[in-house]
Amino acid sequence: MLSSVIGGLMAALILALLVCGGSSEPTITGVVLLGFAAGWAMLAVLSARRTDQPQRWAVAPATFMGLSGLGLAVSQPATSTVGALGWVWPPVLLALVAWMVTQSRRSLHNWSRRAVLYPVFAALVAMAVGAGYQDIGQVRDRAALTMKGQLLDVGDHRLHIQCTGTGTPTVVLEGGLGEPSPAMAGWIAPAVARTTRVCVYDRSGYAWSDPAQSPEDGRAVATDLHMLLVAAGVAPPYVLAGHSSGGVYTRIFAGMYPTDVAGLVMLDAQPADVYTRLPGWRTFYALYRRGEALAPSLARLGIARIAYDIVPSGLPPTERAEEQAVMSTAAYYRALHDEIAQLRPSLTQAQRVTGFGDTPLIVVTAGRDAQDGWLPLQDAMARLSTNSVHRILPDATHASLIEDQHDSRYASSAILDVVHAVRSGRPLDKS
Repeated sequence: MLSSVIGGLMAALILALLVCGGSSEPTITGVVLLGFAAGWAMLAVLSARRTDQPQRWAVAPATFMGLSGLGLAVSQPATSTVGALGWVWPPVLLALVAWMVTQSRRSLHNWSRRAVLYPVFAALVAMAVGAGYQDIGQVRDRAALTMKGQLLDVGDHRLHIQCTGTGTPTVVLEGGLGEPSPAMAGWIAPAVARTTRVCVYDRSGYAWSDPAQSPEDGRAVATDLHMLLVAAGVAPPYVLAGHSSGGVYTRIFAGMYPTDVAGLVMLDAQPADVYTRLPGWRTFYALYRRGEALAPSLARLGIARIAYDIVPSGLPPTERAEEQAVMSTAAYYRALHDEIAQLRPSLTQAQRVTGFGDTPLIVVTAGRDAQDGWLPLQDAMARLSTNSVHRILPDATHASLIEDQHDSRYASSAILDVVHAVRSGRPLDKS
């Protein structure tokens, strides 16, 4: 009995993390179900062969999970299809668990029913309840939140953009890996909007933006942004400010459209050569890519929604609520999965942009959680322009630069310093 349960769990983990690690949500969910199906099948077969209490009922969950898993892995349904199924499978699973409890009470009369099967049944019930909690939460989010800004065509999909303030040059805020627009719209955008026009937007698949037809590398992201700015009537020159991996995209954009870019700000930005020059980053990326592939499936069980309530955030209440609504969904984690898969090609593309001439550039580095080797790479990034300043904030963290009201002032100040340098035509003040 116990060996069948453990065997099914181990099969699910091995398939999801090792054999199919980093694959799509339908594949991950499908192989997990196939692993669980194998466990139930083992229970039915081994109990019939080795005990005097055969558990033939276990064929039913083995068949249900096996066919469901195979269907997901083969058909690769879209996010909307999987979301619609989220209203169907939880009640079906609850009914199946109720039937399994009844059958096990009739056929199994020893300690293992309470010690082994009942915890498994409880876990299945928790999954079904969590999925219902997630579905209801998403409906409430859609009813409570209203999109600000515009949703504009950029070819085969639409992107969301919100611009506030007036003046030139226009500041374009580029969030980091997986950062939706509320993260940059919380403290930084309002502070900048008091001086000039500022725009936040969502890359494909995040928040209100449509997913692209295929995962996008850095050049595709930059092309999307350029088309979006044109569609929104936002004329150059631009000051681009990128946080974390957003710095990779701003670097690529500046290389592709150099005459449109008047200034750059890198907010603890990811260096283009981080994969080869930062100790341990290659291993981190490989593990992170495999682990994150589980996130879309877990999000459908309400786990991301619960976790976000626990994780602190310093964003204003409105933007925090918007960010929570976005980052609690499986669609968000599917977009993140695609972005992670294209991060290495994007880094390679950014490395080809070897300099910005005398374009004003400020590099802001968070010192508190900087790992070994991070600061030298930030110094090297500052040397991409002959008109640059590198500011190190020893008490700021990678996240606090945009989420904390106090630390975000340093980010906003750096952006405005570049804006003033562009307006005046004078070199940046290095003091």
